[in-house]
Amino acid sequence: MVVLAIDPGLERVGYAVVRKEGSRMVALAYGLISTPKGELPLRLAKIRAEMTQLIEAHQPSEIATERLLFTKNTTTAMDVAKALGVVLVTTADKELPWREYSPPEIKRTVVGNGRADKAQVTFMVTKILGLAAPPKPDDVADALAIAITHCLMNQGQGRLPGAPRS
Repeated sequence: MVVLAIDPGLERVGYAVVRKEGSRMVALAYGLISTPKGELPLRLAKIRAEMTQLIEAHQPSEIATERLLFTKNTTTAMDVAKALGVVLVTTADKELPWREYSPPEIKRTVVGNGRADKAQVTFMVTKILGLAAPPKPDDVADALAIAITHCLMNQGQGRLPGAPRS
């Protein structure tokens, strides 16, 4: 299984490509899609173009994202939701199965505590994937945590809901 995990955002989209080999997980690529300040349609187009490049370069079998949970800034929430929409449309265009995970679910899976802080998540991501250094910034660490969660929660479950039929 090769999963492309996305931590959605408008200014910064964290991504991680992780391959599951038996009980082992290997980080193949991770980083940021950054969009410059400017017109929203241009920023969304950049996210779509870079998502397409990631999918074509790494040929993931599945896509996973973090579920958006906002309690304060609705303006930010709307822009992040638009960026996530672009990620999902790109996923659908490539006919890839998709799953989303809530932040507490990710923290519980990676750290063992649904209320873990960012430092704990980053520490465990580094340890689980055997990375030489902690991933930075937080968006990248979060994308790696999403990928780990997806790999651990979908062991031996076969075709995901929404996956194209063979």
